[in-house]
Amino acid sequence: MENIRKILNRGIVIPAHPLALNAQRKLDERRQRALSRYYLAAGAGGLAVGVHTTQFAIHDPKVGLLEPVLQLAREEMDRADEASEKGSGPFCAQHPPGRSGKRDLPPFHSVVRVAGICGRTAQAVGEAELARGLDYQAGLLNVAAMHRADEDGLIAHCRAVAEVIPVFGFYLQAGIGGRELPYSFWRRMVEIENVVAIKIAAFDRYRTIDVVRAVAESGRDDIALYTGNDDTIVADLITPHRFATDARPTTERRFVGGLLGHWAVWTRKAVELLTDCHRAVRGGGDVPAELLRRSVEVTDCNAAFFDAANHFAGCVPGLLEVLRRQGLLEGIWCLNPDETLSPGQREEIDRVCRMYPHLADDEFVAEHRDQWLGG
Repeated sequence: MENIRKILNRGIVIPAHPLALNAQRKLDERRQRALSRYYLAAGAGGLAVGVHTTQFAIHDPKVGLLEPVLQLAREEMDRADEASEKGSGPFCAQHPPGRSGKRDLPPFHSVVRVAGICGRTAQAVGEAELARGLDYQAGLLNVAAMHRADEDGLIAHCRAVAEVIPVFGFYLQAGIGGRELPYSFWRRMVEIENVVAIKIAAFDRYRTIDVVRAVAESGRDDIALYTGNDDTIVADLITPHRFATDARPTTERRFVGGLLGHWAVWTRKAVELLTDCHRAVRGGGDVPAELLRRSVEVTDCNAAFFDAANHFAGCVPGLLEVLRRQGLLEGIWCLNPDETLSPGQREEIDRVCRMYPHLADDEFVAEHRDQWLGG
C-alpha cells in the first residue's frame, strides 16, 4: 500500500471510466477495452471504474455488469503494468511530455486501480471484497445511499469498508445524488488509518475548504487530495490552502491530481495540463497567465460536456458524445433509455470543440484508435 500512497501523493490523472454499450444497451466489450487502452496510452496514472461516469446503475445486481466491467479494466491495467515493467509497449502508463516538450515526471510502473463502491453497508462491504479480489487497490466510497444515517452511522460505514480495502473518500455533489457532509464528518473520516485519498467533487468552495481543512488539521500528510470539482479543475490544482493548526503555525495542503469525469475525454491533453500545473506549483511565484486562461477554457468545455445549463442531466451522455465523435464509441447509449443529451447540449459541444481545438486530442486518438479497437 505504501507504493500506492506514494503514487497518489505524487499526483496523477485518474479518468472516471465510462461504460461502452451497443445499440441494444448491452456491454460492448471491444469498445470498453479500447477506452481503457486510450486512457493508459494517454498517460493516465490510474483508472476509476464503477463510478458515476460508469453509470451507477451497474451496481444493481439485476444489471449484472459491475464484476464484468471491473474485470475488463483490470485486464487492461495488468497489460499496461507489464508493458511499463518492460519499458515499452503502446499501453505503457506514463506522463507524456508537457507543453515544453520535456518529460517532467518519470514513468509510473503501477497503474492505480480504483473501484467505485456504493450502497448501504452490507452492499458496500461486498463490493469492496469484490474489488479487492480483482486486485483493485482502493475503493472510491460513495455514501449517498446512507442518506438517513447520522454522522456516527456514516463513520461506522466507512470503517467497515476500510477494513476490507483502502478508502478513497468521496464528496459527491448534491446535484447528482450526493449528500451534504459537514466538516465534523471529514475530521473524523481522516482519522481512519486506511483512508489513502479523498476526491472532492462538492462543486462548492465552502465545502471544498471544509474537507481540505479537516485533512490539514488532522496532521496527516499521507492522504492525497484529488479534485473532482470539474468546474474548477485548474484552480484546485494550483491553489495553496493554508491553515493555522494547534500542531503547526501554518499548514499547507494542495490538490495533487484529479479523479474526474471530465478527464474521461481529451485525456492526453489532461495529462499535459496536470504536468503544467505541477510545474507551476514547483516553480513558485506567479501563476502563468496562459494557465489561468486555460482554466477558463476547461470550465467552459465542462459546462457543455456536463450539461450545466440543465443541472447536469446530460453529463454522462455528453462525455459519451465526445468519445463517439472521436470514433471510440459507436453511440451514446446509457442503461437508462431516458438518459440522453439535453436540448441544445449537442450545439454547446459543437461550440466548445470549435473554440478550443487545442484542448482536444483528436489527432492522438485518430492515430491509435484502430490499434486500441483491435484484439
